[in-house]
Amino acid sequence: MTRPSGLLLSLLLIRAGIKVHLLDAAPTLDDQPRAAHYGPPAIPDLRRAGILDKIKSQGMTLNTMCWRKLDQTYIAGMDTSETLSNDPEYGDVRTVSLALQTLDALMLEEFEKEGGQVSWEHRVLDVEQDDSKVSIKVQTPDENEKTIEADYVVGCDGANSVVRKSLFGEDFPGFTWNQKQIVATNTYYDFRKFGYHDANFIIHPEHLYMAAIIDNKGLWRVTYGEEPGLTREQLLERQPKKFETILPGNPKPGDYELGCSGGLGITGGFVDVGCLYDCLYGIWTHQADESILDLYSEVRRQKYKEIIDPISTENFKRVFDQDPEVAKEKDHFLVLCNKAAEDKDFARQMHMVRHANSSIYICAKRTDESAQASFGIRHDFTQYYRKDRGKGKGPLIVDDAKSDFSVEHIEEVAPTGAD
Repeated sequence: MTRPSGLLLSLLLIRAGIKVHLLDAAPTLDDQPRAAHYGPPAIPDLRRAGILDKIKSQGMTLNTMCWRKLDQTYIAGMDTSETLSNDPEYGDVRTVSLALQTLDALMLEEFEKEGGQVSWEHRVLDVEQDDSKVSIKVQTPDENEKTIEADYVVGCDGANSVVRKSLFGEDFPGFTWNQKQIVATNTYYDFRKFGYHDANFIIHPEHLYMAAIIDNKGLWRVTYGEEPGLTREQLLERQPKKFETILPGNPKPGDYELGCSGGLGITGGFVDVGCLYDCLYGIWTHQADESILDLYSEVRRQKYKEIIDPISTENFKRVFDQDPEVAKEKDHFLVLCNKAAEDKDFARQMHMVRHANSSIYICAKRTDESAQASFGIRHDFTQYYRKDRGKGKGPLIVDDAKSDFSVEHIEEVAPTGAD
């Protein structure tokens, strides 16, 4: 299963003149629907990879979102067509949508146009390193084993990452939400006739869901909460009744066209690899040494602990862990959304931060924190480049010896449900 974050990193690196070899255990790209919406913090990296305009031409730009009760009663919302279309630093950073399998194909095509090497059906078995290189043992399509060497290896190989296990063993912290199982579908259904915005979040302790437009052909991402522990077969069996219960108009199966289910979340991964690209590019052009990678690890973990994880928790709980009848008055964020809807100056002061694994915006708890909160999950690693090497002056000419610098980017198939 080729990971979109790894494809984006590979594209950024190869367009900077750095050799990249992509290894993937799968025989081809995964065509199952997964993520579909890419939030403001990811837009600068999609733009500098040279694919943002193509995403917009094939997909959509989202402007409006809201929170509703199950009976479609409007609670709060926002329109970002003005507040995010002209950011002073990044320009137009409105959320864009394109089915991830389509985006993957686009990035792979651009990567191969640049001369990128892809080895399909190469399963990583082990990773070792010494002071000068990394050695990757892989199983090839004919089931033989071979070793590939590179200066750096980037593991984007999902839940069962061999690269991650080689670094941390089995001890990798985390937790699983036990309250709800999240199911994502691609669905053709006319939500517009019910007055739905580009993205809609329904607050309900049992029947929470999100409906967000993906393209201009009427495809919507419908993501809903289910009982934990259900098998894929059980989810498919329960889906028609679930849609009839939660969606506007109480549709029967013949009233909509349903795609497959998949995982959620990609914005944070794009930001992660954008930052990593800056670090690797700095090393390649002699503007930084390898200590910048230690700093990268420290900063990205800090971003996760202080921003991504707590805000993800807050956003997830917002749609099922509160009473929708009083959310308009008691949910601090929704109160601010309604204030911003009536006051454009206040709306501009609210620096919206797109959470890495969600389609929900959050803002600073106080407007005087907004300068620090804006695009909080991003970080400029070029500020740590050596001052005498011309930060901001574009790609540097490097000596021929450095042309052997290479990156092996590893992708592997993860079990069903891993994101």
